[in-house]
This record gives sequence, structure tokens and C-alpha cells, in this order.
Amino acid sequence: MLGDRFRIIVQTQWDGAAADAMIALHARRSAASVERFHQRAGANRLAVVLTGTDLYKDLPGSAEAARSLDLAGRIVVLQEDAPRLLRPEWRAKTEVIFQSAVRLAAKRKPGDRLDCIMVGHLRDEKDPLTLFEALAEIPPEAPLRVRHIGAPLDPKLGQAARALARHDPRYRYSGALARGLTRAAIARAHCLIHPSIVEGGANVIVEAITSGTWVIASRISGNVGMLGADYPGYFEPRDASGLARCLVQALEGPHYRRELAAASNKRRPLFIPGREARAVRNLVQALLA
Repeated sequence: MLGDRFRIIVQTQWDGAAADAMIALHARRSAASVERFHQRAGANRLAVVLTGTDLYKDLPGSAEAARSLDLAGRIVVLQEDAPRLLRPEWRAKTEVIFQSAVRLAAKRKPGDRLDCIMVGHLRDEKDPLTLFEALAEIPPEAPLRVRHIGAPLDPKLGQAARALARHDPRYRYSGALARGLTRAAIARAHCLIHPSIVEGGANVIVEAITSGTWVIASRISGNVGMLGADYPGYFEPRDASGLARCLVQALEGPHYRRELAAASNKRRPLFIPGREARAVRNLVQALLA
């Protein structure tokens, strides 16, 4: 997005190399770099992007994260509910930049069953157990299939996924896949199931909506900020029964499926690459002004 007009330096921690502006990803992890760059260049050349755990776990308790936001001339969040969680003085210099994905052509989807997909590494923040428990509440004869893509970062959750796949033919665990294969799998599904308990602004929601796949998600800030407060496909975090009810409603209710599809399509213009690229370029131009 920037390489055609700027020289970009990507570093885990700033080593002091000459630079005209800094975009720091993650307020706490980048705190030392933010402090040193601010000393050299000042606030106007410095932006901090809140990527997820810094917003929902570190703040307000982390003095390092708070210091980064105090020093930044501009703050970026990845979804529209996030500014609500910031102090007024931080909110005043905050903008939302949605992530994007190239739109995929609509794929033909099965007409005799509901195909769902969950994409996320197996760890507590992504909460795959809620999906496993929801499946147990749905009658086994229901025409439902779930494919799960993600590395078993938590070995116990990996064991649970493999055990479920052995005894429930509706569930298929694929492990980690390359991004292209994952996007193709998302496009073939009717529905993305996204039960996370913490999200900064999940790119997989972007990839689903730009693939013609609607979403059923936990009602957390990171998802509400991506899908909108009035989105019809929410269940409460860690509420397996609520997820099961949403899936059964989608199975049995064509009106509900049309409602989910319409609401997802309404959000799609937010996630086009050209929009994100313009926002990122405008950010850098503002830092250099």
C-alpha cells in the first residue's frame, strides 16, 4: 500500500535507523520503540495502531501501553467499536482503518445442507470449545457440516478437535492450511462461525464477507465493530446454546439466512483494498505533513 511512494523499513523493534515517520503496531510491545522515536521526532511523526490484545487486555492497566498512546500523534484502531473503549484524550486523535481482502467470485454452495467453517488457531481466545459444545446440542441428523482450520497451538484443544472429528462425522478438522486454500474453503461455506472471546478486528471476518460468506459471531467489541451493532448473527460469548440456536435458525429459516446475507453484504464496502490503501496513505501523508 505504501511501497510505490515511500521507502518502508519493517522492524520488530526500531534500531534507530533514520526514518521520517513511524507506525508502531501494538501499544505495549512497541512501547520502547515509541518512546525512543518520540524523543527524536516528536508526536506528529508517530502513529500507534491498537491491534487487539493491547486494547482489550493491556489497557487500562499497562503503563507502557498508556504511555505509547499519550506519546502518539495519531492512533489507529481496526474496527469501529474500539474508540468507545479509549480515554477521551486518546479518542480525539483516533481513526478507524478497516483491514481489507480482495473480493472473490461467489461460489456455488450446497442446497441440501448448511456448510459452516471456523478459521482460527486452536487457543482459548478463539474459543473452539463453544463450537464443540454447540454441535453436541444440535440433533445429529441435522444437515449441517463444519470444517475447522487452524493450528493446534493449545495441544489439549487440538486433542479435543481430533477426538470430535473421530466420533462426529459432521465435524472435520483440517489443521493449519495456506492462506489461499483457507480463503477458498471460506468461499465454499455458507457461514463463518467466529466464537472468539477477544479480537482486535478479525481479518477472517473480512475474508468471509468479501467471499460471499455470512457470519455468526460472538457479541464482543471486536466483532461488533466489524459487523455493526445491528447485525443479526450474534450469540453471547462462550454461550454454546446461543450458537446452537443461531445455527438451527439458519438451518430451518430461509428468511434468517437472507437476513444474514443482506447484513453481511451491507458491510462489504468497508473491506475493499482500495479503501484501506487510501486510509493508510492518508495516515502517512498526515504524519509527514
